[in-house]
Amino acid sequence: MRNPYDVLGVPKGASEADIKKAYRKLAKDFHPDRNKNDVKAKDRFAEANSAYEILGDSEKRKQFDRGEIDADGRPRASGFEGFSGGFGGGRSSGFDFENMARGRQGGMGGGMGGGGMGEDIFSHIFGEAFRAGGAGPGGARQAAKGDDVAAELSVSLEQVASEEKLRLALPTGREVDVVIPRGVEDGQTIRLRGLGQSAGPRGEPGDALLTIRVRPHPRFTVDGADLKTSVEVPLEDAVLGGTIRVPTLTGAVEMKMPPMTSSGRTFRLRGKGLPKKDGTRGDLLATTAITLPESEDPALIEFARSRRAKAA
Repeated sequence: MRNPYDVLGVPKGASEADIKKAYRKLAKDFHPDRNKNDVKAKDRFAEANSAYEILGDSEKRKQFDRGEIDADGRPRASGFEGFSGGFGGGRSSGFDFENMARGRQGGMGGGMGGGGMGEDIFSHIFGEAFRAGGAGPGGARQAAKGDDVAAELSVSLEQVASEEKLRLALPTGREVDVVIPRGVEDGQTIRLRGLGQSAGPRGEPGDALLTIRVRPHPRFTVDGADLKTSVEVPLEDAVLGGTIRVPTLTGAVEMKMPPMTSSGRTFRLRGKGLPKKDGTRGDLLATTAITLPESEDPALIEFARSRRAKAA
């Protein structure tokens, strides 16, 4: 994949907000639902998601900037920098990496015969990543990767708050359990690796690109990881102070309110919002809405008249 900074069109020193803004724009422009017959748009959408997987995660971004992982998030091989076919002083000593890997005679590989011993050596050094890199026995290339598929998952705020596990049916016909990740936002696309279309017995399957849709809530609105709500306060509690019950996504909690609280005042309940990527939670911002008695209250009316007369 291309450099993720180039994919999102942001400089290396871009802020998290700028990266998120650039990703959202690309995801919206190239989403498969809006470009059903455009193959290039599908590729751009997948590329943008891969780039955001790196740059949208602070740890992965640091690893990429340090050169520890590549643009696909895979660890870079280290310890072999500077190899040009030989050992020591930059001069070749007859150690032919290419011929050795293919089991052909050449340099020191001449004593290895044609049984593919060189491939086994490289597999031991690099692990299965060497085999998956494309060169199989006899130098044959593996089959191409399967197509990615797009899917959507509609979730409630309660499900986001509890990091619930949900059952999802993919376009391939396969059903999988998906745990709602921390810090997920409405419209965000998550890559489920290896859950796309099959590429045959020798090929690598594609990925599933899962777009999260957070349903509107009748009581709460979302602001990042924070939630906002309005709470009704009886007039007497607003004047005298008291304890009121405030709804949250995990049940109502009690909050002490000071005397002479005006309508529209906002109180912050820490940790009662949505989960963040770092494991902490956002806050709940509760704004007071003072309510009057439903029926006529003569004492209250007389009090209001007295107050008006004094102010005149």
